[in-house]
Amino acid sequence: MSEDTRTLVARTVRGLLEEVPALKPLKLVVAVELHGRGDVQELRLQLPDVSVTKELPTDAKVRVELRRDEFNRLAEKNQLADWRAALSTGRVKVTGVQQYLQLIAQVVERQEERARTKKARH
Repeated sequence: MSEDTRTLVARTVRGLLEEVPALKPLKLVVAVELHGRGDVQELRLQLPDVSVTKELPTDAKVRVELRRDEFNRLAEKNQLADWRAALSTGRVKVTGVQQYLQLIAQVVERQEERARTKKARH
């Protein structure tokens, strides 16, 4: 696996954390599975320092699975709304400890509500 994949994952996560700054202090290990043509790249993403390594994330509390081409497409624009749409249509699959998943969903929803409120005021 190239350094580019780890760099792209880290840059993507940092961009999403900029959109949802309340998630920045979250301490979490995430398994990222990128399914390509006949192979699977498995990465370990550690937050809050956004460290991405090529190792089996046996301590992961959350698992994110998607096709490599879908990841590339989402990472290019790197908009939270696109990620949410991909999740709701099943192009991105997220599993793991329910408390973490609920916490992340609540924080994202609150951030989106704040963004809608700001737009409505302007």
